[in-house]
Amino acid sequence: MKNYAFSSESVGEGHPDKVADYISDSILDACLEQDKFSRVACETLVKSNCVVIAGEITTKAKLDYEKIVRNAVREIGYVNDDDVFHADKIFLTNLLTKQSPDIAQGVDARKAKGKKTSEQGAGDQGIMFGYATNETPELMPAPVMFAHRILTELARQRKSGKGPKWLRPDCKSQVAVEYKNGKPSRIENVVVSTQHSADAEHGAIEKYIVEKVIKKVLPKKFIDSKTQFLVNPTGKFVVGGPQGDSGLTGRKIIVDTYGGMGRHGGGAFSGKDPSKVDRSAAYMCRWVAKNIVAAGLADSCEIEVAYAIGYPDPLSIAIDTFGTGKVSEEALVAAVKKVFSFKPADIISQLKLLAPIYKKTTNYGHFTKPDLPWEQTNKVDALKKAVKGLK
Repeated sequence: MKNYAFSSESVGEGHPDKVADYISDSILDACLEQDKFSRVACETLVKSNCVVIAGEITTKAKLDYEKIVRNAVREIGYVNDDDVFHADKIFLTNLLTKQSPDIAQGVDARKAKGKKTSEQGAGDQGIMFGYATNETPELMPAPVMFAHRILTELARQRKSGKGPKWLRPDCKSQVAVEYKNGKPSRIENVVVSTQHSADAEHGAIEKYIVEKVIKKVLPKKFIDSKTQFLVNPTGKFVVGGPQGDSGLTGRKIIVDTYGGMGRHGGGAFSGKDPSKVDRSAAYMCRWVAKNIVAAGLADSCEIEVAYAIGYPDPLSIAIDTFGTGKVSEEALVAAVKKVFSFKPADIISQLKLLAPIYKKTTNYGHFTKPDLPWEQTNKVDALKKAVKGLK
């Protein structure tokens, strides 16, 4: 296997695009708390001290959108006196309407042709991917997992009050991992850019990020004398968040998934209820891929499914183990079809997706938190049994 370096990035809660994602998911959760059958497709735009929410929502929930938005911004941490984008000072424009009945008729449970029972159709056509690898305990690619760990720790310190007072919510990280014979061997470089107050000195910021954050959370065995650390490479990062750049829901889909290591179907996650297979089927594919790797059936696994709007069954299921499979990919597909159902209603039921759990998915990857249903390795035994039955 070849030697190479691979880089992945992460962005913090205060990054403009993540602010937009978090507002959209906060609105989704608020809908599901009151009406678990809500249909939500909520997009958010943030810039300067303005927030625009748009899209389609059909729900029985009675919501105070302004309160939800302000609380979301407050939870992120835009509450400093010098913040232009401030939880108590933003202006909200609401452009939400109801879901199109043309879409609803394809998605609502109905009798499929030739069948006696009603089945929920997919919310749209499209392709979705899931990926897992045994490079890290989370069964995620090392570069993106390491990038997430840096910003998760940075946020923890900022929100706990134990970090320096100059820390602000907007930040980004990037980690390059060197691979030898296809396995992570060392960290080549780490880039961290963090927003800070105007009175902070670059030297103090650099020392703090390297010593108190990077070296604290990254594996010591992967850091050596040649590892390069680049902190706030421009020298200053005072103007950040929506003041410095506009943000939109769904612009960080590679950060949300596998950092570019696994493929992506192109559909964003945040602000969408689980009838949208862009989100629910991507979660499903991650669950399946993770269980395949956890079962020892492959070291790395990628699965793809395809759907047509209004149709309950996937049009195709494909698996690629990149030469690491312990059984054939055809056998894995057959086993997966025995153990899992990819129908939209079954995905929602299996992964308990009608619960208001989406705010906790928004930041630092949708596939990194052990308490989420699609991160459980509870189908390992069933997969092993199914594979054995095929022999």
